[in-house]
Amino acid sequence: MIALKPNKGHLLIAEPSIIGDVSFNRSVVLLANHDENGSVGFILNKPLEFKLNELIPEITQEFMVFNGGPVEQDNLYFIHRVPDKIENSIEISNGIFWGGDFDSAVLGIQNGSIDAADIRFFLGYSGWDTDQLESELHSNSWVVIENEYKSEIIEKCCEDFWKEKMLEFGGDYQIWSNAPENPSYN
Repeated sequence: MIALKPNKGHLLIAEPSIIGDVSFNRSVVLLANHDENGSVGFILNKPLEFKLNELIPEITQEFMVFNGGPVEQDNLYFIHRVPDKIENSIEISNGIFWGGDFDSAVLGIQNGSIDAADIRFFLGYSGWDTDQLESELHSNSWVVIENEYKSEIIEKCCEDFWKEKMLEFGGDYQIWSNAPENPSYN
């Protein structure tokens, strides 16, 4: 099911058929970039067990960190909605920005002008080479939808995000919403 053509700012919802893919099984991905050179996105619904202050000691607040995807998992990335506080940000769409000056982000968190509702951190990212994402779409690995949450997507941090989308899609997708993550364990 290809709902839309992928574009930056859209969401990729993993089809239930992606079973056994540790990175993308039951994932919701925000596309940060999509062009002729490939695609970059961040998995929104896979929080990690540690907090930002465990990675950056000068930050005392316990911001959540998410698994952004299987590429460069030793690097920290972020999306946000405060480009006025983080210089050199790149707009994804609908008031959501990617990256920018990391020191500004840390300073904003330290002084309280940036809070968890403004920014989300990821270890790694999801990446696709030229035409790779289109190939996965044609093999029914993803459903592309508009980001109806706009910049509030940053606050959408529940592990049940994928399940919510399955219920919204209805039909056969509803059955998958309550299936075990690995049906062979049933």
